[in-house]
Amino acid sequence: MPVDMAALTDDVAAESAVTRALVAGLDEAGWHLATPAAGWDIADQISHLAYFDEVTVQSAVAPEEFLAALAKTEADGGISPDKIAARFRDRTGAQLLAWFDVARAELLGTFKDIDPAARLPWFGPAMSAASSLTARLMETWAHTQDIADTLGVTREPTGRLRHVAHIGVGARAFSYAVHGKPAPSVPVRVELIGPSGGTWTWGPENAGDRITGPALDFCLLVTQRRYHDDVALTIEGPAAAEWMAIAQAFAGTAGTGRAPLPPGV
Repeated sequence: MPVDMAALTDDVAAESAVTRALVAGLDEAGWHLATPAAGWDIADQISHLAYFDEVTVQSAVAPEEFLAALAKTEADGGISPDKIAARFRDRTGAQLLAWFDVARAELLGTFKDIDPAARLPWFGPAMSAASSLTARLMETWAHTQDIADTLGVTREPTGRLRHVAHIGVGARAFSYAVHGKPAPSVPVRVELIGPSGGTWTWGPENAGDRITGPALDFCLLVTQRRYHDDVALTIEGPAAAEWMAIAQAFAGTAGTGRAPLPPGV
């Protein structure tokens, strides 16, 4: 069944509202609180989302321009999120929030009626439009987790986590590729308990390697927002264990992951 892009854009809009609610009331000092992402403050998290919203729209409406810009970026040494973040550090929090609002509205407007199967270029392999928009939801959720952790806020998990989990499962081969390793052929069964108590599954039911547990914990791990020993997942089999040690749902070079949480946290 084709992906319902209108429903998916509604989910992205709902996730965006969570992000906005966390930062809208911050004073300028609040925008510059350091987040768990090394060297990044809250302002950097929002500029990152706004910038890549614009790039995602470009990949959909002007793919030739996107590919030309990508070629130039690769010739200059490849994409660097840190360098991109540094470009926008002269903007105030209010300016960044206004940029995020405009960029996110354009993203939603562009993708609402697009063919979900349309192939769009990206920094890694080309993706379907549905996967591209799902990736924006995943990135929004992950970067908002950094903001929530900084502010000491616990977000209520929602059924939208299924999108994050789905792209995390789909990125298994990519996780190996960014580490220069071939993806194993051994299947892994993933069984996650969603926030409402339902079970979400991927992979063959009879697979010997398995990952089970709360969907939230799986999403935190595959977006590298938690250390693997700090999540309540049961990981069985060498293929599952190896995958979870390097799992990465986001594009770009291999992520560094997160340090273990301090005792008692």
